[in-house]
Amino acid sequence: MKKILVTGANGQLGKELHDIAKQFIDVEFLFLSREDLPIHHFDLVRNTFQAFKPDYCINCAAYTAVDKAETEKELAYIVNAEAVGILAAVAASIQCKFIHVSTDYIYDGDKKGEHFEDNLPKAVSVYGDSKLKGELAAIENNPTSIIIRTSWVYSVHGNNFVKTMMRLMRDRPEISVVNDQHGSPTWAADLASFIMHVIGYVNWQPGIYNFSNEGNITWYDFANEIKQLISADCKINPIPTSDYPTPAKRPANSLMNKDKIKSSFAYTPIDWKVSLKNCIQALSKG
Repeated sequence: MKKILVTGANGQLGKELHDIAKQFIDVEFLFLSREDLPIHHFDLVRNTFQAFKPDYCINCAAYTAVDKAETEKELAYIVNAEAVGILAAVAASIQCKFIHVSTDYIYDGDKKGEHFEDNLPKAVSVYGDSKLKGELAAIENNPTSIIIRTSWVYSVHGNNFVKTMMRLMRDRPEISVVNDQHGSPTWAADLASFIMHVIGYVNWQPGIYNFSNEGNITWYDFANEIKQLISADCKINPIPTSDYPTPAKRPANSLMNKDKIKSSFAYTPIDWKVSLKNCIQALSKG
């Protein structure tokens, strides 16, 4: 029986992994929240790994407050960089395969077209830079690591763009949404399924991989599709990023190419509209 340790179990991805865990009867899961296992506590991490002896560790734990990270730099780097290196090293010490979830924020967003995994990363925020340093720490301390970069994550769990838009569209007659940032959303349930596919795949192939749903849209496009799916009457105004200033700079283009996961793992992501519809249907069921 395989043993899988999931850190950050109370986050969007962690909860989606928990939701599908029952489908894998040949796997013993250990789901640990930030409170159960603060990943920057080295001794606790080491003791947990030695006690459970996982075959795989999926690191969903992260400091994700993108704007707050600009002022809480030390904490962001501890959780997103230093702690990732610790996890990777401890995993390597017991021959545990390590999967780490990263982000599109490692790109500056100035590139035209899709980002490939081997494009030179250039983060423009503390959050993005801390996540990039986490990738480097994972690979340095555990060269067999798999890094999955993802973008615009949403879920039936937690706080996210989809749930916020649904609430605002029901409460307000009019909202404004940025229309000059391009990328593709990721339903966390699809990411969870992909990760389990990777674990069950015939070959373990270390490296960096892009994952999101298929499509190239703006946040404004995303909001309009949500509006249509929930039959809202709210008016949505497109605005430039300059009209919605934030402490942390967002990548103007974070569209990621997914050819590598298609060739390496024989896996094709679902179209973003299909996944969004499935998520909203799940939310409507309560």
